[in-house]
Amino acid sequence: MKPTMLYDGDCGFCQRWIERWKRKTGDAVDYLPYQTALSRFPQVTEAACREAVQLVMPDNTTHRAAHAVFHSLALASRARALLWLYEHCRPFAWAAEAVYQWVAHHRLSLSRGTARTCQHGSSNR
Repeated sequence: MKPTMLYDGDCGFCQRWIERWKRKTGDAVDYLPYQTALSRFPQVTEAACREAVQLVMPDNTTHRAAHAVFHSLALASRARALLWLYEHCRPFAWAAEAVYQWVAHHRLSLSRGTARTCQHGSSNR
């Protein structure tokens, strides 16, 4: 079993970033929209998925938001240094999460111009 990244499949912005991450991680990570896959991961709530991506590891450990991103990229040797910084340097982790949350809160406006925009809008982020 591989790690699985759950993301908002109704969000054009999210879909574009997932495509980028897929190119970077190859087959090291499975990517699934939470809307269709959530029942396979009872430890993850829909509310958590609406707030941020969720990376579920084979042992059912779950990472969220920026930590999930860095962890998934590190699985494919793309960002091991960033994951190390995140896990060992509190200011870096704080800044990464702040940027992630800003983007998440503004993803509706960042999605403008895509074929599909975010269903939940920025108020849920």
